[in-house]
Amino acid sequence: MEFAKFRGTIVLAILVAYILALAAAAPQETKQSPRSTQPVTPADGHTIHVTAPHVVAGKVMGPYHHYCKVLSPEPVIECLCYSSNDPGARLEQVEYIIAKSITRTGAVSLEDWNKNWHDHKQEIATGRVQVHDLPPDKAKEVADLVSTTDGIIFHVWSHDDKVPSGGVIVAQSVGHVNLTQAEFVQGAQGTAAAKASGKQ
Repeated sequence: MEFAKFRGTIVLAILVAYILALAAAAPQETKQSPRSTQPVTPADGHTIHVTAPHVVAGKVMGPYHHYCKVLSPEPVIECLCYSSNDPGARLEQVEYIIAKSITRTGAVSLEDWNKNWHDHKQEIATGRVQVHDLPPDKAKEVADLVSTTDGIIFHVWSHDDKVPSGGVIVAQSVGHVNLTQAEFVQGAQGTAAAKASGKQ
């Protein structure tokens, strides 16, 4: 009987030693903020905050709060657009901001550009575009970069609709100006020349 007790104590001691060895060998978890332990997603990085009004179905609306991120260096930029900066605001628009060196060198026809796209250099010059949450020198860098681009805005959920309708409206910048073929080509050449000289 004492042998059985002794054997039980030995087994228990071996089991405890095994569990302690496993615990010691396991990597220790460090304390981190809940966000830093989350995997990075495509939704991360929309941190450039800009406001500008848009024309939706012939009506000036906004200003829309754009939260943007650079996807590639040409640049290609993606903006999520909301009617306010309230954390519970719903996504109403998506704007793609694409380098003129891409849009005006065969990717977009002049007819489609005049109908759906707008020139950010022209839009910024109106004074309607505001860059937020950055010091003035950094805000100017953002504006200078974006002025080398064209934009297209997809309006996906109107503020007065209870649910998305399923229809998509291509919105427009306020004061959009149609271009001639010469102006269209000149915009791409001007951007390329500015980049080559380092003024971009």
